[in-house]
Amino acid sequence: MRLNNLGIVRTSIQRPDPDDVARLSQFGVATIHEAMGRVGLMRPYIRPAYNGAKLCGPAVTVLLQPGDNWMFHVAAEQIQDGDVIVAGCTTESEDGFFGELLATSLTARGCKGLVIDGGVRDVADLEKMDFPVFSRAINSKGTVKATLGSVNVPVVAANALVNPGDVVVADVDGVVVVPRELVGAVADASQKREDNEESKRQKFREGVLGLDLYGMREPLAAAGLEYVED
Repeated sequence: MRLNNLGIVRTSIQRPDPDDVARLSQFGVATIHEAMGRVGLMRPYIRPAYNGAKLCGPAVTVLLQPGDNWMFHVAAEQIQDGDVIVAGCTTESEDGFFGELLATSLTARGCKGLVIDGGVRDVADLEKMDFPVFSRAINSKGTVKATLGSVNVPVVAANALVNPGDVVVADVDGVVVVPRELVGAVADASQKREDNEESKRQKFREGVLGLDLYGMREPLAAAGLEYVED
């Protein structure tokens, strides 16, 4: 009997409907976060490694040990086309776990990007490859291959719980995790929110003030706001 989640590779995970993932990919992180009830965000220190990086796909999760990237090579075998890798670590580490060679291997398996609560390197090469990466740090310090972690177990990355098969969406605004069973509903809610915002956007273009569009004048007056002409 194992006392922890180390040394495990789960080879069968459930993934959401690819059509729902495709629909979700049309929306930005901010829209999805709001549509989902303002939950699911990773901490804002996870940033794109290069300008223009973005991704959306079901998560193959990796639990790393500090300074050790062995489990990325194990995870490559579990990748299906369209997946992204989400990597957490057993403790904080900003070592350069991931670079161009691993990205080449994962791309050949159909991987669409990486989110890691740790460091990456070879960023110029990753950008040339158009392999999107979101990380805690950029760090040239290399790693070893000596200590077991796990693949396709629940991981915590930047304070967000990620289960295998959850959909992770990342862009310049951050990273949001959508539980696998909610992907279709969140895509619907995101579309509804986009449509509503477009209606408001048009009114703002026409010069309507937020004070009137949102009915703010009465509550502002009730709160004691006064207009004074000097």
